Amino acid sequence: MTGTDFSRPTRLEAAKEHVGHVFGPRFASRLDTFDDGTLYVTAGVLARLLAWVVDFVVYFLIAFTGFVVFVLAFRDSGTSDNVTTLTMLGMLAGAPVLYGLFFGNGRALGAMLTGTRLVRVHDGGRIGFAACWAMLVRTLLFPLLIAAFIAAGAAVGSLSRISIDDAATRRLHEAGFLRLGAVEH
Repeated sequence: MTGTDFSRPTRLEAAKEHVGHVFGPRFASRLDTFDDGTLYVTAGVLARLLAWVVDFVVYFLIAFTGFVVFVLAFRDSGTSDNVTTLTMLGMLAGAPVLYGLFFGNGRALGAMLTGTRLVRVHDGGRIGFAACWAMLVRTLLFPLLIAAFIAAGAAVGSLSRISIDDAATRRLHEAGFLRLGAVEH
């Protein structure tokens, strides 16, 4: 008996090979599937990082503007330190929620600038009302989570949303590559 492995490639590996012949190996290396089997192209690391940076800067500007307005409006009002502290903390958490409310289609400013879209991992659908909570996670909780995992030396858990390369995924679908096992070429 030899040590040769005669195992067949997985359906995703076969799809990547086929897509690689049509679009190139770099494109195919970012190919993945949603939980329902629909193919998509993941956004590149640089695009995801840039989208996050843009969204974080917008969040910071919204929160900073809120702080300035609060300070100017209540500077001579004699507001207690507890009220001031709670208001500032509320603005830190409220700014990303407010920002996310306007981007239920998954295309916040960072995504628009990088050509990405935040979608549900289950089926690639719009994140809808969850966008406000997704923005809170992206701008506040995710950096804290990464820091905690780095400090603990653990890996990040499962995802419910992912950034896709919107234009590349559209080209993939237009070329007939929709689902695993349903490739039209």
